[in-house]
Amino acid sequence: MALKANIVIDQGTSFATSIDVTDENGNIVNLTGFTGAAQMRKHYTSSAQTAFTVSITAVTGVVALSMSANTTNGLTAGRYVYDCELTDGSGTVSRLVEGIVTVTPGVTR
Repeated sequence: MALKANIVIDQGTSFATSIDVTDENGNIVNLTGFTGAAQMRKHYTSSAQTAFTVSITAVTGVVALSMSANTTNGLTAGRYVYDCELTDGSGTVSRLVEGIVTVTPGVTR
């Protein structure tokens, strides 16, 4: 089951957040051989998407999601849905986190 986490992205700014992946006992999960993908969409059924950059630090079990200021500047303020999936070396896909993205409008241009 995926972790539920809502995030806020300020339009026109660099965005970054990280997730510490641990097992049920709180031990760090080694993510060697894993790849990640994450997207946000206006609705679950929307064909248009904006991808996050996903970086994995395998030994420390950290998955980082980021987006450049140029990318966030192109987002329309409002609410979106997102998720992040990890794929292990054998091709098994699991959803790490999902939730709502709120994009707040920028003023400075």
